Amino acid sequence: MNERTTDTPPTEAVVARLSVLDRFLPVWIGLAMVAGIALGKVFTGLDDTLDSVKIDTVSLPIAIGLFAMMYPVLAKVKYRSIGTVIERRSLVMSLVLNWLIGPLLMFALAWLLLPDLPEYRTGLIIVGLARCIAMVLIWNDLACGSRELAAVLVAINSLFQIAAYALLGYFYLELLPGWLGLDSDGIDVTVWEITKSVLIFLGIPLLAGFLTRAILERRRGTEWYEEVFLPRIGPIALYGLLFTIVVLFALQGDAITNAPFDVARIAVPLLIYFALMWTGSFAAGLKMGFPYDRNASIAFTATGNNFELAIAVAIGVFGVSSGQALAGVVGPLIEVPALVGLVYVSLWARRRYYPNDAAIAAPVTEGARP
Repeated sequence: MNERTTDTPPTEAVVARLSVLDRFLPVWIGLAMVAGIALGKVFTGLDDTLDSVKIDTVSLPIAIGLFAMMYPVLAKVKYRSIGTVIERRSLVMSLVLNWLIGPLLMFALAWLLLPDLPEYRTGLIIVGLARCIAMVLIWNDLACGSRELAAVLVAINSLFQIAAYALLGYFYLELLPGWLGLDSDGIDVTVWEITKSVLIFLGIPLLAGFLTRAILERRRGTEWYEEVFLPRIGPIALYGLLFTIVVLFALQGDAITNAPFDVARIAVPLLIYFALMWTGSFAAGLKMGFPYDRNASIAFTATGNNFELAIAVAIGVFGVSSGQALAGVVGPLIEVPALVGLVYVSLWARRRYYPNDAAIAAPVTEGARP
């Protein structure tokens, strides 16, 4: 275990451990939004151009950007670790939080806080169904959670999304509103529409990530794969995210500039969701007696969302210029500062509720790891 210092301020410790790209992610996203709006004002025919470059209903520029977002993350997953790290109670709790409580909470918040904005409401429900498989690994590391458990939960969520996302999407967008007597006029989705988007935008990069790890680890070894290859492809995910945001905001510039308050309202249920999910998850882990590293991993994997997949599904089902897609794009701008804040909360909770934790002395300094 590396030595930990006690004189490094917590804010410096956490922020310093982020790469430059991740540290300023909200800034990059904000600049991409501004650039997209500016491009939309200059090139008024951009929508028609994108529509002309597509296969079936899939815009190729958007597909390329989304693949770039998903592939590096899925190439990091240690698929062989599934079943060797996780124990039954952790698995059951994670599945309940991710696939029962999380989607239901986002559904409730979307309907309560956006009753008059059906497109944004639907977009948030789509976000709630997309469980985190990307930046959760960063938040987990910063909070000193279990790397092994987080990697396994990411792999399980990836596979579970392939199997269950479409059915849950149909349930929360079509069936449940009808059963509750909620006005869902204008929302017309089928299981196949959602399934097609998931298979294209998650299935393809998931298969590519799995094959990349399997082939390159066999040929070059795990050390080369982890320490050389993954760092090289890691930034591609951010570039794909920024490219996609530029395109989406270029298409939605008028909607954003004409109704900025509506866009701001998307942030409110997201912030409440992050706070409730993390607090509830961590408290449940305390009640069940989980050690800190496992509890933190479960809490962060339950709290974060896969905005890449949510954006892809919204685009595939509702179109690139839809309000549903815009709700997905706004998500990362809110998630990054919110989850960084929860890292600080997690480290505080470690000192408060795990006083006998052997690695508690102080937040990890840059480059250190318990």
